[in-house]
Amino acid sequence: MSDQPRSDELGSDQPGRGADARHGRDDDAPPAWLSDLPSTDERPRHSADPAETTQLPRYPSEAFRDEQRFSEGPPPAQWTDPTPPTGFPAVGQYSTPPGQQAGHQQGPPPGQPWPPAPSGAYPPGAVLPPPYRPDVPQTPYPDLATHALLKPVKPAPTSGWRRWLYVLSGKTINVGESPKDAHRRNLVAHVNHPLQGCYKIAVLSLKGGVGKTTITATLGATLASIRGDRVVAVDANPDRGTLSQKVALETPATVRDLLHDADNIERYSDVRRYTSQGPSRLEVLASESDPAVSEAFSSQDYARTLEVLERFYSLVLTDCGTGLMHSAMSAVLSSADTLIVVSSGSVDGARSASATLDWLDAHGHEDLVRNSVCVVNAVRPRSGKVDMQKVVDHFSRRCRAVRLVPFDPHLEEGAEISLDRLQPSTRDALIELAAVVADGFPSEFRPR
Repeated sequence: MSDQPRSDELGSDQPGRGADARHGRDDDAPPAWLSDLPSTDERPRHSADPAETTQLPRYPSEAFRDEQRFSEGPPPAQWTDPTPPTGFPAVGQYSTPPGQQAGHQQGPPPGQPWPPAPSGAYPPGAVLPPPYRPDVPQTPYPDLATHALLKPVKPAPTSGWRRWLYVLSGKTINVGESPKDAHRRNLVAHVNHPLQGCYKIAVLSLKGGVGKTTITATLGATLASIRGDRVVAVDANPDRGTLSQKVALETPATVRDLLHDADNIERYSDVRRYTSQGPSRLEVLASESDPAVSEAFSSQDYARTLEVLERFYSLVLTDCGTGLMHSAMSAVLSSADTLIVVSSGSVDGARSASATLDWLDAHGHEDLVRNSVCVVNAVRPRSGKVDMQKVVDHFSRRCRAVRLVPFDPHLEEGAEISLDRLQPSTRDALIELAAVVADGFPSEFRPR
């Protein structure tokens, strides 16, 4: 007997031999499971147009065959085609909606929850739900404001025994400011609130000698010294006004000169040549004082003057004449944002101020009357036997606010006004008056 092995005893690793050969199976033939795949001719070809190209998913069997070839049998179970998740069509059944690019699937309708993620992968091109994020309370970043980084410091006292104690201790003992100083500081902050545009204030009275020009100058000086922006007072008195005498005269120019050169004024330095400025930074535009000039200051002149000034100044105060029927008064009232009606502490002064309000009501200026401020100015050391409380009650029912300005020897002089020479009570009264005026600023810029 021959020692050569028979062909049926050969191992199955020899091609064309053994059991596979007896059953007619060829190792070079593709496995039977590959016949289920679509042929090359049946697969869609890529178009030259990128918009018409549909990217098909790569079958897991193809990826696996590239890595390793099996001699027989189907591929392992983990490489079978994935089963489409519930609620999604099978691969090959997707249709591109009109107007939508291929390969992009829309999410659920608005307001509908995302479907739960299945165990298998989402179909290619489907919009995935947002990733899960646990509900973690948001912690804000640390505040970098000054009050959060630095310890609060008491304001230094400015008057009284608190000030002396603070100075004598070498500024080491600070018991804080007094309630009066705190109130004053709040008023200053109120007056110093930002203002956009130009705010126009008209100061008027039917009776002369009540301190109308003095109130115009002192109020303007207080506003200019606290706010720091440009404040100008215009003398619109047609009968030789004296407003320019309340500050040191720097130029002989008047409002007539300004009107003559109005077309050439383009910068603040141009208009500054026609005004005089006091220590408080208040500027005054003088009226015409030449007796040879007979031309009246008309409404057109005032409107043209205001058109120039409101381009360079934040506050414009107008010192009106004693009469309400002169030519410029109609333009003053039509352009004013608020009125200040000045009265003295006497009976005839209060009656004249009340008559001024009556005239304004009768000529269609009810809004100005309701928004006006009445100033009772003490032109003498004592008001005699007049009940000032009843005077205040009368005007408080007709005006927005009423303020009292006490008698001051420095104002009685009638010369240039210096705020440093005023008595403390007068300074406080003027600051309160300025705060009341600031309270009438437009609502979007009014202090809260």
